[in-house]
Amino acid sequence: MASYKAPAFQDRLASATAAKQKALAQLRAKPPIDEAVLAERRQKAEARAAKLEARQADKRAAKEEAAKLAAARAEATQASAAEAANTRPSMTEAERKAARDARYAARKARK
Repeated sequence: MASYKAPAFQDRLASATAAKQKALAQLRAKPPIDEAVLAERRQKAEARAAKLEARQADKRAAKEEAAKLAAARAEATQASAAEAANTRPSMTEAERKAARDARYAARKARK
């Protein structure tokens, strides 16, 4: 049985060159792409890009509308909170002391 003989550098170089030549020959043998096919591909790509842009524009508009709505809700909430704070009369120190004393007296009366 013959043992394995490693290829020499010249052998590897020759096989690499042959592989490159074979690949180039296959590439040259390929028929050129028809201009009509290329134009059709470009047209489809542009249509896809236009659809994508339209979808993104719709999303941006929806986000802006949602942001405006959220801002309006926040303003309304702030306005109602401010109105509620203004309509509720604040108790003076004497009134708070009287209410606290009344609660204390009520607790004592229950016992």
